[in-house]
Amino acid sequence: MVPVDHYLWLSLALFTIGVIGVLTRRNVIIILMSIELILNAVNINLVAFSHMFGNVDGQVFAIFIITDAAAEAAVGLGIILAFFRNRETLLADEMDMLKW
Repeated sequence: MVPVDHYLWLSLALFTIGVIGVLTRRNVIIILMSIELILNAVNINLVAFSHMFGNVDGQVFAIFIITDAAAEAAVGLGIILAFFRNRETLLADEMDMLKW
């Protein structure tokens, strides 16, 4: 059996990498990938604690988060594709079309 501590350290590492990626990168695709890393870190925590406490509530929440992440990726990539066709850039600083 792998102790829960190992899962928590892995989750902390993924979450930290994701937060650093969101805060420091300018490319929108890398920002979306960093958000996915953050969501996967949360899923690892949910499943680890679900297994530790012996109920399936955390696993059910993890499935909902996975479906939400898939929808977020599909919509986000669609928006990025439409933006790239108009502006020919993927930099987050250039995405000001919705500003007044």
